[in-house]
Amino acid sequence: MPARAVSACRWLAAGSGVARITRRQDFLAANAGVRVPMPDFILLVKPNGLAVTRVGFTVSRRVGNAVVRNRARRRLREAARLVMPEHAVEGADHVFIARHQQTEPEFGDLLQLTKKALGKARTRLARAQPA
Repeated sequence: MPARAVSACRWLAAGSGVARITRRQDFLAANAGVRVPMPDFILLVKPNGLAVTRVGFTVSRRVGNAVVRNRARRRLREAARLVMPEHAVEGADHVFIARHQQTEPEFGDLLQLTKKALGKARTRLARAQPA
């Protein structure tokens, strides 16, 4: 990918080493990677060929009205900010797709699910790549 792809990203948090995915084509490309379904979200992970780890969030209208969607996005973004620096797959794009839930999970449970999903993605990517 060109160097422009990295500059088109915002950083998730200052000093975290994790950039945000902002372009639609990068979200679509992540769909070809590993898919890890969890009860509250789906995680897509695909190596990006860059030296930077990137993350993106998407919440469709099926999740709820604007207030519910924004809350879901904020919770996923904060969970990723806390968990990604230690558990992210290096040099990969991570896309979190929020799922509609009748009840909102506790934030601690969301953190545990995020760690579990990233671990599964790392294992599946290692298994998919030839040794």
